[in-house]
Amino acid sequence: MRIALSQITTGPDPEKNLTAVREQAHRAAESGARLVAFPEATMACFATPLAPLAEPLDGPWATEVRRIAKAAGLVVVAGMFTPAEAGKVTNTLLVTGSGVEASYDKIHLYDAFGFTESDTVAPGSEVVTVDVDGVRVGLATCYDIRFPELFRAHADAGAVVSLLPASWGAGPGKRDQWELLTRARALDATVWLAAVDQADPAASGTSVPQKAPTGIGLSAVIGPDGTVRDQLQEGPGLLIADLDLDEVASVRRNVPVLANRALARS
Repeated sequence: MRIALSQITTGPDPEKNLTAVREQAHRAAESGARLVAFPEATMACFATPLAPLAEPLDGPWATEVRRIAKAAGLVVVAGMFTPAEAGKVTNTLLVTGSGVEASYDKIHLYDAFGFTESDTVAPGSEVVTVDVDGVRVGLATCYDIRFPELFRAHADAGAVVSLLPASWGAGPGKRDQWELLTRARALDATVWLAAVDQADPAASGTSVPQKAPTGIGLSAVIGPDGTVRDQLQEGPGLLIADLDLDEVASVRRNVPVLANRALARS
């Protein structure tokens, strides 16, 4: 399975961000990718008032992403914000194209390191997987990476790939945590872990508020054995990766942590 991870820096204007989605989706399609994933907050970067720009899944922004996916002939995964109760929004992944239509609402909200996502964002509650060309893919968003049970739930649902769009907050030790956690979650669930972060705004020549979680780059593809197979640096880029899906079964035979876990609970 060939996938693409589009590491971009988004701004506050959803229409301008669609231009990047369109260009990157067509580049991914030209490479032969069947799925292209964009970061969390593709619709608009954090440090932007979210409620005024949130749209439903049948709104104009999501509709245009569907058109882009159809024109490119692949599945597009992009982070957006949908309306929620009490003036809040939901941090949503839209998954669309090639016969796939689904969404995932971020379950674990980023109330950490002095940032309180829950002030403006309502949490999701459902584990979501999708089938792309017969391959089951689990969906997660950014802070979800700190909760291994979600990725084990992907595996329990039959996923061999977990996809993690993010807008990772910068700060002391955060790069080490990003690299450690992505590798650990691949090992926990013995899945391919594809993590696509926003590019570091400084590397993109963009100025953003210091406290906003606006990305550090370092998007990566991690094998089911926890090894880094490919990784971008801090700046914008498009990572193309071929996932050997048979490797998941091989690793699970050698390191049957999922089966051993089930036995321990019985």
